Amino acid sequence: MTWLIIGGAGYIGAHVARAMTAAGESVVALDDLSSGVAERLPEGVPLVRGTVADRALLDRTLAEHSVDGVVHLAARKEVAESVADPLLYYRENVHGLTVLLEAVVAAGVGRFLLSSSAAVYGTPPDDAPVTEATPCRPVNPYGETKLAGEWLVRATGAAHGLATSCLRYFNVAGTALPELADRGRSNVVPIFLERLARGEAPVINGDGYPTPDGTCVRDYVHVADVAAAHLAAARYLTTAPAGSDLTVNIGTGTGVSVRELAVLAAGAMGRSDIEPVVGPPRAGDPARVVAAVDRAREVLGFTAAHDMREMIASAREGRLATVSAQVTTGNESAGQRG
Repeated sequence: MTWLIIGGAGYIGAHVARAMTAAGESVVALDDLSSGVAERLPEGVPLVRGTVADRALLDRTLAEHSVDGVVHLAARKEVAESVADPLLYYRENVHGLTVLLEAVVAAGVGRFLLSSSAAVYGTPPDDAPVTEATPCRPVNPYGETKLAGEWLVRATGAAHGLATSCLRYFNVAGTALPELADRGRSNVVPIFLERLARGEAPVINGDGYPTPDGTCVRDYVHVADVAAAHLAAARYLTTAPAGSDLTVNIGTGTGVSVRELAVLAAGAMGRSDIEPVVGPPRAGDPARVVAAVDRAREVLGFTAAHDMREMIASAREGRLATVSAQVTTGNESAGQRG
């Protein structure tokens, strides 16, 4: 069967594309390249340039490539930006998904895999790991749009006979290959590494949270593990009944505080002499979100294989490769994409 990966040239999307093609799956990527990089895609994977808002393009792509299933990864994802511009987030994350699902239903595609987020949980009621049954109470528009997307996918699947799955993955970091590194500036690991490379202190957004060291605690999961989870979910959907749905957390089950992360990053960069500094808390940030991972293991046979040190080490190698490429091409702006 053939899978269409929406956002396939992005940081996570390219890892998913490579994992699926390496496992023998047929893959087509659709990406507007606003943050994706075409060169990340494996050789032989067709790239269709465009957005999910272009219904005519979606119709052509689904038909011309005889698509059997869709993996949807394209979305706005910055919490602070979503607070400042919620209309943008609802338009791109929810309206765009609506257009995509309309095309999927019209084409008779039978399987749909949505990349969701731990942001749907908001602030969990206690310190226990969050399960898929934990009430979803998002605290920012980004999380709201991901939860609305889940509702939309499930309802569409039930109404039109699609087998669907929503993967709620936690904080993604690291890289499987240096050339696939996260080139953005919105995720905490590349932000910390970049500051340390300049000899600047990592900035922690608030230290007054009800956690052991006062900083936010998160479950960080290696992007290669996230890609493996997508492959496992896609294969699960190939035999899942029409109209069925599976929602799964994708994480490690281990929490790491932002302060601990800053110390690990400083060590990886050889700058253990640089102590993190504390800035104001970020709007919409919950104190602690760590995954319960039993369902992923029991249903998908998935368990994360990488730890935090591996994530940071691989992200460092990816940063070095990106800097080297910028020096070679003389195009420093390339590092802002991804």
